[in-house]
Amino acid sequence: MSTMKFTLPVVALVAALGASGAVRAPSAAAQDAAAQAQPQAAQPQAPARPAPQRFEPGRHIEGRIAFLRAELKITPQQGADWDKVAQAMRDNARETHSTFEQARANRGQAQSAVARLEMRQRFETLRAQQSQRFLAAFRPLYASLSGDQKKAADELFAPHWRHHHGA
Repeated sequence: MSTMKFTLPVVALVAALGASGAVRAPSAAAQDAAAQAQPQAAQPQAPARPAPQRFEPGRHIEGRIAFLRAELKITPQQGADWDKVAQAMRDNARETHSTFEQARANRGQAQSAVARLEMRQRFETLRAQQSQRFLAAFRPLYASLSGDQKKAADELFAPHWRHHHGA
């Protein structure tokens, strides 16, 4: 609340009570209100909001890798196949990050419809290449999984249709 908005009612209250003769000295409540109306340099201001974080593809890739490894209950015998899957995920994240950075460099500049369509094509091609890379690494791992592990993988990699329930 601004000092002005708070000070005026307090001053009006004190003036009204003083004019009626009911109060010869400001009451404790009026003194407290007046003290609160005074700007206090010692009060720290609320911290500024942190800047919104940019979308960083792959920022949490190591967490995703650890999550999948735990959920799939990868055994030591499956470790070599898992390492290939994890490396494919890291490579995909790094490549996506690089492509996003290139796109950000052009942000704010006027782009033609053709340039925007070319950028869309670049991302679609990248996504297809990354899917191929991941599938090539995941296929041998999946073949080595137990029945319970395959069930977990099937659930983890099932499509999750957000906001498209029913139809």
